[in-house]
Amino acid sequence: MENKIRLQKHFTDCGICSRRTAETYITQGLVKVNGVVATIGCSIDPQKDIVEYQGKQITLGENKKSICLMLNKPSGYLCSMSDDRGRKCVSELMTDVPVRVYPIGRLDMESEGLLLFTNDGELANRLTHPKHQIPKIYLVKVSTTPTPEQLKTLSSPLEIDGYTIIPVKTELVSIKNDYSMLKMTLFEGRNRQIRRMCDIAELKILNLKRIAIGELALGTLSKGKWIALTKSQIDYLNSARISTLDPNDKSR
Repeated sequence: MENKIRLQKHFTDCGICSRRTAETYITQGLVKVNGVVATIGCSIDPQKDIVEYQGKQITLGENKKSICLMLNKPSGYLCSMSDDRGRKCVSELMTDVPVRVYPIGRLDMESEGLLLFTNDGELANRLTHPKHQIPKIYLVKVSTTPTPEQLKTLSSPLEIDGYTIIPVKTELVSIKNDYSMLKMTLFEGRNRQIRRMCDIAELKILNLKRIAIGELALGTLSKGKWIALTKSQIDYLNSARISTLDPNDKSR
């Protein structure tokens, strides 16, 4: 038993995907252990058991070097390495990466900006934890000038799908004739959170761009291009704390 690990962890150790993504693959019946379709809760011995994903065996690479990359994702690309509907995927922008990597978290297809990739499952798992405390910063272009009431709404602990979100710092940074620009800082990332917040505030989004994750800024990186993070930048991401505060905890 000492050598057994959760099947999801084997996926991260092999640099295939995060634990949460691995759970999705397992639930979809895409994973087999020793020829048998795996289920959630399965544990394996990486030295003895044969694990297959979509018919291909996955194994631990020898002396695997952990890397992390930053991509300036253009609009119109799916945050996936493949798509059975033939849509453009971010993998098409990473063909010159020398090792297999996968995205950390997501930007919806219409959004653009900073997206991280790695082959380090533990780093991906840490940064996709819903309570990690590295903020994500976005520029949001809306079609009108928000009223004080709308700005207050965006900065409130809104309820999305029965969950009370951590309040988002929202600033009005510029006003033009036909649009305004908001800067929004999130400390968690619910599915399409900013778009759903703006729906609640009755604001129409024209463009949504992630410009930074904590101290990591997109800067002048061109659309569709990627750069490798430095060791100090990766160390910064690994230092991310996990918050114990839960706005949905009624006992506080």
